[in-house]
Amino acid sequence: MGRAFEYRKARKLKRWGNMSRTFTRIGKEITIAAKAGGPDPDTNPRLRALMQNAKAANMPKDTVERAIKKATDKDSSDYKEITYEGYGPFGIAIFVEAATDNNTRTVANVRSYFTKHGGSLGTQGSLTFLFEHKSLFKIRPKDGVGLDDLELELIDYGVDELIEDEDEELGQYIALYGGFEDYSNIQKYLEENGFEIISSEFVRIPNDLKEVTPEQRATLDKLLEKLEEDEDVQNVFHNIKEDEE
Repeated sequence: MGRAFEYRKARKLKRWGNMSRTFTRIGKEITIAAKAGGPDPDTNPRLRALMQNAKAANMPKDTVERAIKKATDKDSSDYKEITYEGYGPFGIAIFVEAATDNNTRTVANVRSYFTKHGGSLGTQGSLTFLFEHKSLFKIRPKDGVGLDDLELELIDYGVDELIEDEDEELGQYIALYGGFEDYSNIQKYLEENGFEIISSEFVRIPNDLKEVTPEQRATLDKLLEKLEEDEDVQNVFHNIKEDEE
């Protein structure tokens, strides 16, 4: 198993437990995608993928439609995708992705969270060498298609790791990790070959996970929770190694 597997085990997804928070996150992504590539999912692959994410999260259809409509509404907020990078206490690297209509507000909030919890906000690009930007697709297993055969086929499309897994909500699925720049190629292959895409996203996988004590983790969790609770924050990635279950 590779780093993607370790990352998948280590990553905390408390944010996904909050349904309204999840809907807000996906809704912003849908608005941004519709603004960039048009409101028709048939001609906008990224929007099509995000609508699949919304379906997997049980997001109401009218909420999805409102998010798409916002892209063409002149009076609606114009979201920009911005990243913030910094170090929490104990040298833990933290990468924050945001979608905001007011960067001045967002950067001030993010900086205050780092400062108040013993960390510091760095310059953009300062953590690039510590995280690898990847595409992550979750798909349904397909009858007659083995994992080894699928892996051999998808190597040419940029996939470098496949993991079979099971989730209480999703059931059995296969996680595909590939290059950030290979997202559209992977999506096209899966759609053209009849695979059911449950969800897809971009993730930042740390090159190295750092061990912390239970006391240090409790301190770090306070910072991570503050970041994740911010309305402008979409995703938070870090390089904390979690305890084995």
